Amino acid sequence: MHISFLLHNAYGIGGTIRTTHTLARTLAEHHDVEIVSVFRHRESPALGAPDGVRLSHLVDLRKGSPDYEGEDADHARPATVFPRGDTRHKQYSRLTDSRIAAHLGALRADVVVGTRPGLNVHISRQARRGPVRVGQEHLTLQSHGYRLRREIQHRYRLLDAVTTVTEADARDYRARLRLRGVRIESVPNGVPAPAGEPATCDAKWIVAAGRLHRVKRFDVLVRAFAEVAAVRPGWGLRIYGAGDTTGNERDALRGLVDELGLRERVRLMGSVHPMEAEWPKGSIAAVTSERESFGMTIVEAMRSGLPVVATDCPHGPAEIIQDGSDGRLVPLGDTPAFAAALLSLVDDDALRHRMGRAALDASARFDPGPIAERHERLFADLIARGSSGGSQSALRTVLHRSRGSVLDGAYALRYKAADVIRGGRRR
Repeated sequence: MHISFLLHNAYGIGGTIRTTHTLARTLAEHHDVEIVSVFRHRESPALGAPDGVRLSHLVDLRKGSPDYEGEDADHARPATVFPRGDTRHKQYSRLTDSRIAAHLGALRADVVVGTRPGLNVHISRQARRGPVRVGQEHLTLQSHGYRLRREIQHRYRLLDAVTTVTEADARDYRARLRLRGVRIESVPNGVPAPAGEPATCDAKWIVAAGRLHRVKRFDVLVRAFAEVAAVRPGWGLRIYGAGDTTGNERDALRGLVDELGLRERVRLMGSVHPMEAEWPKGSIAAVTSERESFGMTIVEAMRSGLPVVATDCPHGPAEIIQDGSDGRLVPLGDTPAFAAALLSLVDDDALRHRMGRAALDASARFDPGPIAERHERLFADLIARGSSGGSQSALRTVLHRSRGSVLDGAYALRYKAADVIRGGRRR
């Protein structure tokens, strides 16, 4: 198969980039695979180029490059295809509208895969008939605003399949959207096994990782650890991750650490890539998120042999952790329960070691090989369905896109009216 991924920015750092590179590299062992990055802002990918995968870009934003396009007139004009509800909308433009359209119109692939809602909308509207069209969801349906959910409900009808990273999110898509004829499957992210040895679970460190954002609720973790620290003075907490550009969340966490008298016990380690060398330095991993679209840090920690204590938040942890076997699930927002779960592992060496081994064994199901095979089977089934005439008919496509033109006009009028109102308020 010739499989083509459409990615926002293959040259940056992020969970979607990492998982796309992992999947593409694994599929490339048996297939012809390419990643087309909408943007390029540096010479080489920050996470490295995946072996065996062709990498190209559509818009060059390298300021030192002779092909720099940041001053192109169309780059300053707002996108009309990429949906406004997608949080990346401001980075897209009439230039990306035309470049993505030209790419998708000329693409000769068996499968084209979008990796975020805005790009899935491009595929549904602009891909030529022929390639199987797959839209990946790396977040969750519930995390999108009303405007984007409306657009998804309409535009995704011309996709052949939508894949989510949890079964809970797949159920949301099936129940809340009327995507008749669109196959909806859950396929988790693949996580490679670390190169080094797994954790011994003897080091007296609890480890957490993730961007310093309120949704991760590291404040809950610090308060829970304060209860652990009060009775187990030998243990410490390391939190890895960078905050936003304002640094507000990091400052708030540092203030909380100082308020609780934990400056010598809690370390804010900053951003480390990759994390695989850091997990084995601890004995317990902790995740206190309010919500997780999947739970990459959970799987990464388990692949390093750490038991994970996590909040039982939507959507991912309960599909990864078997409570009491390879980790612990704690009710959302219950700081004392989280502290108690940590203490149960801190105080029982045998339990901690047993859960660490169980976590290592259980995490093998997220190995990139089996995950890539699930995608392969889905793609092959969709190609077979398309070749037998069961995919989107030309008439259905024309009718749907005609309705889409009407919808575009309605959206344009609504946005114009909203801009006029906002402009009036500013005056």
